[in-house]
Amino acid sequence: MITLRNVSKSFGGQSLFEDASLQINDGERFALVGPNGAGKSTLFRMMLGQEEADEGELQFKRGTVVGYLPQENAPVSERTVLEETLAELDDFDGRKEAEAKAVLMGLGFKVSDFTRKVNTLSGGWAMRVAMARLLVKKPDLLLLDEPTNHLDLDSLIWLQDYLAWYPGAVFIISHDRAFIDFLCTAIVSLQDKKLRVYHGDYANFLAQREAEKEKLVSQWKQQQLEIADMEDFIARNRARVSTASRVQSMIKRLEKLERIELPPETKTVKIRFPQPSRTGTKVLELKNISKTYQVPGHDPIKVYENFNFELTRGQKLAFVGHNGAGKSTLLKMLAGVIEPDSGERVLGLNAKTGYFSQHRTGILEPRRTVLQEALDNDRMNPELMVRTVLGTFLFPGDNVFKKVSVLSGGEKSRLMLVKLLLDPPNVLLLDEPTTHLDIPSVEALIAALKEYEGTVCFISHDLYFVNQLADAVVHVENGKATVYPGNYDYFHSRQEQMKAEAEAEAAAKAKKAAAAPEPQADPRDEERRQKREREQEDRRRARLAEEIAAAKKKVEELAARLSEPAVHADYDLVRSIGEEIRVLESEAAAKESELSGGPEAGR
Repeated sequence: MITLRNVSKSFGGQSLFEDASLQINDGERFALVGPNGAGKSTLFRMMLGQEEADEGELQFKRGTVVGYLPQENAPVSERTVLEETLAELDDFDGRKEAEAKAVLMGLGFKVSDFTRKVNTLSGGWAMRVAMARLLVKKPDLLLLDEPTNHLDLDSLIWLQDYLAWYPGAVFIISHDRAFIDFLCTAIVSLQDKKLRVYHGDYANFLAQREAEKEKLVSQWKQQQLEIADMEDFIARNRARVSTASRVQSMIKRLEKLERIELPPETKTVKIRFPQPSRTGTKVLELKNISKTYQVPGHDPIKVYENFNFELTRGQKLAFVGHNGAGKSTLLKMLAGVIEPDSGERVLGLNAKTGYFSQHRTGILEPRRTVLQEALDNDRMNPELMVRTVLGTFLFPGDNVFKKVSVLSGGEKSRLMLVKLLLDPPNVLLLDEPTTHLDIPSVEALIAALKEYEGTVCFISHDLYFVNQLADAVVHVENGKATVYPGNYDYFHSRQEQMKAEAEAEAAAKAKKAAAAPEPQADPRDEERRQKREREQEDRRRARLAEEIAAAKKKVEELAARLSEPAVHADYDLVRSIGEEIRVLESEAAAKESELSGGPEAGR
């Protein structure tokens, strides 16, 4: 499908590729990995024809269509979500439109979102539209740069299942090891200015690369011994006439010898963050909490009622659940970022919470440098230690002297995470902490949080991160939180087991009911009973239809409010309205599902 042959590329005197080659065939799934700044995005641009190689060639099979999803640059469009999703198709029919709607719903959109204007969406949701547009187009080769950054766990799982059956080839850059392992059959490593293919999962890639390094070091040591012996012989015998010819021969051998060079050492940084003060056993408690979102002119949206939740010292909890289930609301109430309508939030002895969200704004000083901002805490951390941590979180070298005002959204998010970890409270509440990190940085974060002696609650779409860190999973659903000991894999297997048990129980009841003899009854009683049931069902369906229509109208009005300039200026109000819309849509979707079951659904 595409062949890179002996490609070389330099930028500003820095060589990114030298004599690099790669071949991608139909249907292959590759992940591209390499240090930050090694040239991964440049390689994608060359494959898109946006950059030219200095030497070598890129060959495409005739007619190959390449599609690209960047990390950022979400579409800003006057089109609706559905129109934008179908925008790159020259022609489409009802089947293609239905496929587009299915893709959008897989990525987390509700039916009512289809008619929303793209320019009213947040950046993350607009990026989901860009992804849907690309998937519906179905190019022969998908180039995806950090495709999971803007997804939640449900939409990520849908995406990896979708891509597993995608008919074309897929080439991704991703920090999510679980996503890579599920989807990809090989790792393409950009190392030493070459492209090297390692078949197997990411762990196998690391093992193979380490074995290669050990072999190369062994060969280098052996060669150094041979060189030392030859140089010693030359030094001892240079003045002797009897050995002059042998000396000259050995000098020529040394000159022609192809020296083994060791690549620059890739340092694995071990970070030890400061430990927080110790809390009591009971860290934080929510007592009889109720939370309802109030929107002027609309029915209240109830999220929690008489809800209780407790944290104990040292727990590492992952919150999971569908969109609109209340995960973020729970995390924010624990952090004290939002207040409950009733009930109380009780902090335990010596407990102090710290909240991280990639969407937080206004807490960094724009005029400071990255280093100044990172040093600004009560810990008096040594500058060398702070610079080491900043380097691990993708602020190497002189990047620490960049002004906060010029940082991208991802860079600001990483800097806020660094600040939190350099002066950690004893209760960390983290919302998507791995977004905008590369794989080594995620590993460093996992290692640091494993050694952290405080309490951690987090929401993450990165399954590898969840499985490595969580000692329990909190499933948030229908205003309740159920704690499952173990990581996500255990939680998922337990959910599957419970589903199978419920299906088996239902089947057994159905079988028993079918085998039971039916009592004799007056036919007129049966007719009256059926009539009553039909009347009840008709009333129920009419009520559901009214509630669904009312909910959709409210969602449209809320969506319209989000486009008002006054609302745009109030970020907290935007987030609050968005949360209310998601809860409202979740309730409406459940009622639509109940209604679509037909007359028999309520019987």
